[in-house]
Amino acid sequence: MKKDAGVLAVLTGGGDCPGLNAVIRAVVKTAFQNGYKIYGIANGFHGLITGDMKLMTPHDVSGILPRGGTVLGTTNRDNPFHYASGEDANGEIIYKDMRDVIVNNLKAYKVDCLIVIGGDGSLKIASELSANCGVNVVGVPKTIDNDLPCTERTFGFDTAMAMATEALDRLHTTAESHHRVMVLEVMGRYAGWIALHSGIAGGSDCILIPEIPYDLDSVIKKIEARRKQGKQFSIITVAEGAKPVGGDITISRIVKNSFEQIRLGGVGEKLARAIEEKTGIESRCTVLGYLQRGGSPTAYDRLLATRYGVAAVEACIKGKYNVMVALQADKIITVPIAKAASEPHFVPVDSDIIRAGRHIGINFGD
Repeated sequence: MKKDAGVLAVLTGGGDCPGLNAVIRAVVKTAFQNGYKIYGIANGFHGLITGDMKLMTPHDVSGILPRGGTVLGTTNRDNPFHYASGEDANGEIIYKDMRDVIVNNLKAYKVDCLIVIGGDGSLKIASELSANCGVNVVGVPKTIDNDLPCTERTFGFDTAMAMATEALDRLHTTAESHHRVMVLEVMGRYAGWIALHSGIAGGSDCILIPEIPYDLDSVIKKIEARRKQGKQFSIITVAEGAKPVGGDITISRIVKNSFEQIRLGGVGEKLARAIEEKTGIESRCTVLGYLQRGGSPTAYDRLLATRYGVAAVEACIKGKYNVMVALQADKIITVPIAKAASEPHFVPVDSDIIRAGRHIGINFGD
């Protein structure tokens, strides 16, 4: 092992997802093997602001590979450029720019590069720290939604897809027994990757995704066509961000002063009610929710997360800063973090996966 190669720090930001601990483990082990000190930052950018950092060794990451969540903790509320630091006399939240605090804390710990494991929000913050504050950063793409640009796959997605597929398998038996229409609402925000992949893998009859606005009449025709064929049940997978033709997304609630103010949810229940009203067929909705985010990561996600963690430290070793590690053509590469923090990656409507679904008779609501 090399000695005194430098100092790195790692944090997990945004929502949790399976595979975060696998990345942390790979980062710590690779840094240690190459003579780097590695600090773990507690609770995302909040810990970076408060200076809550702990020196880590391989002992600290022993046994965490199969664990869900993150041993470092995370938050999706603490944007250091717009940090809630209290309330004024009128009860209004006071926001401060804490970039100088972050820079000073990193200097105090002599950190050469900050490794940020996160989704679009965390990577945008990392990009700003790089561009505006002179902080060396390396990003690792994390989200169950699989909607980050520049990479073919984010870790966490495979586990979420597997959970949704298992749910569909279970819904099939009860739907068939009771002759019902069963609707499964899955996460994904404004992208339909989870719904598309799990819907095909789970044998859904209809898959509704944000990228293809759906026509309720088209969905009902599919259900009725199945009944004429003697199939007395139907399975529908719907992404939380799906919307009808000419309509809007279904919003569960608005959370003011939140990093993500619009909270999606409810499209599945709305769809089930509409189907039952129009067809008379008993229809039920299951919202999979946070079950998609928790639990042990799949073997694929463990492997991908490990590759990402190793590649992030390798980029630091090479002095290749201000990049995000990414998967392209089954190879781990690096891309500029500013590019990686750009527009989301949506499902192409001409995707070969959608084409395959159409060929086997799946209705996409159009």
